[in-house]
Order: sequence, then structure tokens, then C-alpha cells
Amino acid sequence: MRPMFVILTAKLLGDINSSTYIAASLIEILHTASLIHDDVVDESHERRGFLSINAIWKSKIAVLLGDYLLSRGMLLAVDNKEYELLKIVSKAVKEMSEGELLQIQKSRKLNITEEQYYEIIRKKTAALIASCTACGAKSVNSDDETVEKMWQFGEYIGMAFQIKDDLFDYQHKSIIGKPVGNDIKEKKLTLPLIYALSNNNSESKRILNLVKNNRKKSRNIKEVIDYVKRSGGIEYSTDRMIEYKNKALDVIQDYPDSDIKESLISLIDFVTLRTS
Repeated sequence: MRPMFVILTAKLLGDINSSTYIAASLIEILHTASLIHDDVVDESHERRGFLSINAIWKSKIAVLLGDYLLSRGMLLAVDNKEYELLKIVSKAVKEMSEGELLQIQKSRKLNITEEQYYEIIRKKTAALIASCTACGAKSVNSDDETVEKMWQFGEYIGMAFQIKDDLFDYQHKSIIGKPVGNDIKEKKLTLPLIYALSNNNSESKRILNLVKNNRKKSRNIKEVIDYVKRSGGIEYSTDRMIEYKNKALDVIQDYPDSDIKESLISLIDFVTLRTS
């Protein structure tokens, strides 16, 4: 998906060239590295229905493999003298790291607000997709204003993408190769639960206590999921996801109609309609 955003954005603004392909490759390599590192941080043994690297080879090898891929991506840019692309992607990597650290910090006290949630996902997920669309623009020599505009475009898409991902945690049956309630087990407060807990009544306090102290039991996870659904957390989060999707569509609405623009719109639709 991410290389497709690079290439389609580049084609929307100009002619695809070798810099475009380097940008797409660079981002996909770094994305893979980030997934390997994420599985170590989250102590996750599954990735899209398959065993994770750390599940098979343990964390030491997983960290080193992630570092290796990170260095290969950076060298791809340096060897081809694509320093502007490297600058954009390095900014994204910095944001991603800050987002993960902020999420870990907030998970300890379970005091995350809705605004803090948006800040976390803006950094940890949306920044990488923003770098895709910004790199696509830069690869066809767009001016700085357009590159920044395309960064914002990708950021909106990334926000919608992560909210959709967080909604998967509240499915009764896993459809993305990730255990249902996994975020709850890891004490990650995502938007559906944050909204449900904002009722601040006796039941919400009891649910928060379950997340704090008894989140590992399947019975309790089901109770949390059912509470989120009863409280309107799914509908509220879906509405916010659609808002970000529409913001992204607004950014490109004034560009001339074309097959490329339609493909971009279809890819944005996929972000919010996907089942995996």
C-alpha cells in the first residue's frame, strides 16, 4: 500500500522517474524494519496470521534484522544521492519513535485523552504514510509548498488507517491475523475505548479497573469489548475515521480528474473499507 501511495502521488503531480522508485523502495524497506521492531516492543508472536520474527528467532535477532533493514534503506537513498528523500523519511522515523514512546508512557497510567490519542497515532502511523505522499511529490521535483501539502494529505490518510486498525481489536473474530482484544491485553487505550470511558460513570470505572488489573482473562476482554459497543465507541470512532478520510479527499479535489486521481481515491477508500 505504501509504495502505491508514493507512485500514485508522483504520477498525480508529474512523471514517474527513478527517484520515485527509489522513494517507494526506501519506504517499504523502512516500513518492514519498523514492523519487526514493533513486534519486539509489543512482544507479539503473530504478524498478519504468521509467526513474527521474534517468535521464531527471539528478540535479539529480530532487533538486529530490523536494524539491518533500516541501514539498507538509508544506504539506498545515500548511494543514489537522494538526500531530500532521506530527509523526509528520517523525519517520519523520528516521529514514529516519539509516538511509540508516548504510547508506552501513557499505557502505564491509562490516563490518555482523545487528543493525546490523536497525537500518538499521528506520529506512530500517520507520519510514515505522510512520508510516502511527500516523497512522491519530491521525487517529481514539486516545490516545498506542494511537498508539505502532500505530507498533510498522507497524514490524514494515516490517521484514518490507524483508527480503522484500532477498530479491528473490537471484532468478535480476528480477521487480520491479530488476536482479538490484543490492544486491551497490552493496556493500549485506543479511540473506541477512550470514548466509552469518557462516560465517567460507575460502569466505566469498573471497566477501566478490568483493563488495569484483569485484562488477560478472555471473559474480561469480552466484557470490555461489549461495553465499548454498548457505549457507542465503534460508531464514534468510525465517524472520526471518515472525517479524516474526507479531509484527505479534500486535499486532492481540485486536481484535474484522471485515472490516477481515481486510483488514489480508490486507495483511500480501501484504507477505510479494508477487512485486513
